[in-house]
Amino acid sequence: MTLTEMMAADPKISIAIFSVVVTLVSTLAQKWLTNQEHLKSLKKRQKEIQKELKKCKDDGIMKELNLEMMKIVGVMFKSSMKPMFVTIIPFLLLFMWLRGIYSPVMGGSWIWYYIGYSVVASIILRKVLKVA
Repeated sequence: MTLTEMMAADPKISIAIFSVVVTLVSTLAQKWLTNQEHLKSLKKRQKEIQKELKKCKDDGIMKELNLEMMKIVGVMFKSSMKPMFVTIIPFLLLFMWLRGIYSPVMGGSWIWYYIGYSVVASIILRKVLKVA
C-alpha cells in the first residue's frame, strides 16, 4: 500500500497528521527566523497601550497612542513576512498535492478539517515552543 493510498483510506487521521506537521514546521520557522525577544517586548508594549487607551479620555493622547500602536503592528507584520516567504512555496506545493489526494475522497470538505486541526495544533505548539 502506497502513502497516497493510506492517506485516502483514512483521510481524517492523515489530514490531522499533516496539519500538525505543517503547523510545527511553520511555528519553528516563525521562532527561528524572527527575533523573539523583540517581538515579545513589542507585544508587551502593545498590551500597555491597550490599557492606557481604555483609561484615556483625551483625544490628543488617544491619537498618539493609536499611532504608536500602528507602528508596532507594522513592525510585527514585517517580521512575520520572512518566515512566510521561506515556507510559502513548499506549502503551496504540498497543498496542491494534498488537494489531489483528498478532493476525490472528501470533496472540498478536507480543507475545513485541515484548518480546524491546524488551529488547535497552532495554539498548542505556540504555547509549548514559547513563540511570540
